[in-house]
Amino acid sequence: MANLRYAPEFRVQINDQPAPAALRASIASVSYQTGLDSADRVELSLVNENLRWLDHALLRLDNRLTLSMGYASDPLQQMFVGEIVGHSPTFPSSGVPMLTVVAQDRRHHLQQSRQTRWFAIPVRCLGNLPMSDRTITSMVSLENMLIPISDPISAALSVLLGSAEAAIYLGDPDMMQKMIRKQAGESDFDFLRRISHENGWEMLIDHSEPQGGWKLRFLSLAEHLSSDLTLKYGQSLIDFSPRLTTVGQIAGISVRIWQPDIQMEFTIKVSWDWDRNTLNLSVASGFGQSTGEKGEKNVQRDILLLEEPVTQQSAPRLIMSKLFERLNQRLTGSGNTIGDPRLLPGKVLRLEGIGEQLGGLWRVTSATHTIDSGGYRTSFDVRKEIWFGSIPLLEQGAVRVHVQHQPLLSASTRGM
Repeated sequence: MANLRYAPEFRVQINDQPAPAALRASIASVSYQTGLDSADRVELSLVNENLRWLDHALLRLDNRLTLSMGYASDPLQQMFVGEIVGHSPTFPSSGVPMLTVVAQDRRHHLQQSRQTRWFAIPVRCLGNLPMSDRTITSMVSLENMLIPISDPISAALSVLLGSAEAAIYLGDPDMMQKMIRKQAGESDFDFLRRISHENGWEMLIDHSEPQGGWKLRFLSLAEHLSSDLTLKYGQSLIDFSPRLTTVGQIAGISVRIWQPDIQMEFTIKVSWDWDRNTLNLSVASGFGQSTGEKGEKNVQRDILLLEEPVTQQSAPRLIMSKLFERLNQRLTGSGNTIGDPRLLPGKVLRLEGIGEQLGGLWRVTSATHTIDSGGYRTSFDVRKEIWFGSIPLLEQGAVRVHVQHQPLLSASTRGM
């Protein structure tokens, strides 16, 4: 009984000060939306009686807003730190006027302008040398007053890939120039997201204390495969709707590369073997030629040819980012549960009671936390990532549902 939760609670701070009691009492509902590919967003729906909050100084644009959520008697979890970016008042013909206050995290600053520039280190006698992706993401983050944080695995992979490429093309000035990262008419947000996808990272704002809302994390989710929380259908999992599709599904991705020194074109293909959970690589000379493990030509419909400029140094990262993006969309789902502040993007859910194929580990891609007159509830979107295939289903909690059949009554028994 000590673990039961009865009273949802939230706390709002504006400019690091608790919201006044009058403002807190006017909040009819609060909603927090967070995801992997967009800025986090908070919406406060206020009862705007006598238009008292319409032009109030507390709700001015750019004011700092902090939201914590949880349950009464337990410490609330700081969920969001950002800035007020918009107001949406309503003036109905009948009823009470309402005011929706919208806030976003500091990533919205990354989207405000587009830039064209390149990132290189000038070295005498060698010309311009490319910067590592880790250095570039740190520079752009600090320009926008964000603290860049990379997990050890992400940082190590970036350094190794960059060092290997630089070592290979150190004696070729033309290839070194092609390795230089260029931001061509992109916003800082799109530029950082592109670099993240090519390195297999996810870009998230860390709202936890201290310095919540100022920390921009670059994470390698492939290294985080253990469950953070468990939901069971019929208990904590209220409902769940999975979607299994092969629309747009591919077996592999191919790119073509022209090698000018030998006047030859190569086709590089990377594919995923669903039966063995393995990644396969093949290289063949000539456009459109791609062979499998036994040298047999694959079916062309299973190959996506990227009509993008590709070089030897950019091909591996480009292929991997495009391939995994599509493979991880094969099995997705959405669900609802009682409000849980731990349910955030990047976390791993263990779903039980939904069978062997659909049960087990899922990655949270987005979540919406809502507190209103109906209580505290959390809706979420998830995906089955290919990395989870390396974990036995039994260890994931994916168990076949056994149906107990009731014996049929005989005719004589029914008559009684």
